[in-house]
Amino acid sequence: MSTMAAQHMPQEAASEAAVRYLITNYSPKGNKVGWLMMASILVEAWDLYSIAFVLIFIREQYNPDPLMLGLAAAGTQGGALIGALLGGWLSDKVGRRVMFLVTMVLFIVLALAQAFVPSVGWLIVIRFLLGVPLGSDISTGYTYIMESMAKGEREIMGNRWQFMFAVGEVLTIGVIVIFLLIDMQHEMLWRITLGLGAVPALIILIMRHDVPETAVWLVQKGRFREAKQVAREMFNDDLAMLPDQDVVVPKVRTSAFLADLRKDPIRWRATIYGWIACFAQGSEFSTFAFYLPVLFVMVGVSSILGNNLVTMALFCFAGLSGWVGPLLTPKLGHRGIAIAGFSIVLVSLLVAAFALYTDNKILLPFAAAGMLWGHYWDASNCMTIPTMVAKPKYRGTASGFAYMFVKLPSFLAIFLFPALFSAIGQANATLFVAIFPLIGLLAAIFILPEVYGYEND
Repeated sequence: MSTMAAQHMPQEAASEAAVRYLITNYSPKGNKVGWLMMASILVEAWDLYSIAFVLIFIREQYNPDPLMLGLAAAGTQGGALIGALLGGWLSDKVGRRVMFLVTMVLFIVLALAQAFVPSVGWLIVIRFLLGVPLGSDISTGYTYIMESMAKGEREIMGNRWQFMFAVGEVLTIGVIVIFLLIDMQHEMLWRITLGLGAVPALIILIMRHDVPETAVWLVQKGRFREAKQVAREMFNDDLAMLPDQDVVVPKVRTSAFLADLRKDPIRWRATIYGWIACFAQGSEFSTFAFYLPVLFVMVGVSSILGNNLVTMALFCFAGLSGWVGPLLTPKLGHRGIAIAGFSIVLVSLLVAAFALYTDNKILLPFAAAGMLWGHYWDASNCMTIPTMVAKPKYRGTASGFAYMFVKLPSFLAIFLFPALFSAIGQANATLFVAIFPLIGLLAAIFILPEVYGYEND
C-alpha cells in the first residue's frame, strides 16, 4: 500500500490494519527483546528465593514471632499484588518502555535498602515496597513479548518464565552455598544475599536502555510517526498503511476490559482458565516448594549446607523441565501441557504426603522432583494465555490482572502456611496442598479451549 493510499484510509481502519499486521509478523529482534524481558524474571527469582534460604539467619538474629517472620517472607508478594494491577494499568496508559525503566530503578534502590535494615519491621516495609516494581515489571514484560513476537514464537517465549525462575533459584543457592563454605558471619550473609539482587537489576536496566516502545502500543495511541520509526528499526518495515502524521484517538477505559472479554467465549474461557491456573500454581508452589528447605531440615533430610545442595539439584532438574515444557507446547498445545503439568503435581504431592505419613524419608526428594517438574509445566502458560488472547489496547491490564492471581495466593500461602504446618502437621498440610493442582487439572480439562496460535487484533 502506498503512503498516499494510507492518507485516504480511515484512521481507525489504518490503525487496526497496522496492529493486525504487526502482531502477525516475526522479527529476529523481537526474539532478542523477548529474552530481555525474560531476564527480568531473574530479579524476582533472586528476591523470592533468597529470602527463603536466609530466613533462618534472620530469625537467629532478631528472634521475631512467626507472624513477623511470615510477613518478612511474604512482604514482596503483597507489594507485587498491588504492582501487578498498577503496573499493568500504567503500561497501557504511559507505555511499556517507561514502566520497564522505572521498575528496574526502583528495584535497584529498594534491593540495596534491604541490606541495611535495622529491624524485621523495617525489612517488612522495604520488602513490601520492593514488591510493587516486581509485580509491575512482570506484567509489563508479558505485554512486550506479545507485541514484539509472532504467534507461536511469542507463546514459547512467554512459557519460558518458569525456566528463568529455575535459573534464578540455582544462582541464588549457588551464592549462598559459597557464603556458607567460606563460613561467612550469618548477619553479613543474609544482608549481602538480599542486597545482591540489585546487581542483575542494574545489568538489565543497562541492557534495556535502548529498547524502543512497542510499535503496537504507539499505534493504539495514535503516535504513528514513532510507530513507523520503531517498525523500521525492529521489522525493517515502514507500516505503509499508516499516515505519516499522528492522530488523536479516544482514551481506552480500563473498566471496559472485562466487558470486552465477555464478548468472545473463547477469550473469556481462556482468561478464566488463566486466572484459575495462576491461583492454583501459585498456591501449590508457595506452600510446598517455597518451604522445601525448611521441610528437609524438619524431617532430617540434611544439614543446612546439604539442604541447599539438594535443593540446588532439584531446581537444576526443574530448570530442565522449564526448558522442555515450552518446546513441547506446539505439539501438546496449551491445554495438553496444562493437563500434564497439573496431573504430575497432583500425583507427586500425594506421594510426598504418603512419604511423610509413613516416615519414608527417601521418597520425599523424589516426590519433590516430580512436583517441581510438573509445576514448571502447569505454571508455564498461565500468564501467557490471558495476555495473548487480550486485545492489544487491554494487554497490559490483562497481564497485570492475571499476575494478581499469582501473587495473592503466594502472599497468603507464604504468610499462613507455617501456621498450617504447626496446626495440622507436615503430612496433613502437604495433602491439603494437593487440592490446588486438582483444581487446576479440572479447569484445564473443562474450561480451557485450545488457543495455541490464537490471533487477536
